[in-house]
Amino acid sequence: MSLYTECLGFVAPFYNLALVVVVVLMMIKVLRTPSKKVYVEPWKWLFYAILIFILEEILTVFDASGYNINDLVYPLLETLIISCFIYMLLLQREYVKSKKK
Repeated sequence: MSLYTECLGFVAPFYNLALVVVVVLMMIKVLRTPSKKVYVEPWKWLFYAILIFILEEILTVFDASGYNINDLVYPLLETLIISCFIYMLLLQREYVKSKKK
């Protein structure tokens, strides 16, 4: 592994956390819109997935710092994120079906 790859692998979680701060601020703005104008329920589940991603990145930073994180934690967090995405899509599909009637 080259030095560049090692350096990039070390700082990537920090960059991810910095960019997620911007996304969280945008999500808070979306979720504060009046619910009568916008169907926000799927957006709430997207926000939950982003919070789980933040937890995962924080654990990654701790793992890179020397703390021992169990290898089972990361697949469980990924499964939770994917489940939130799937549920979000199902909510949106049901909403679209109810609007067509």
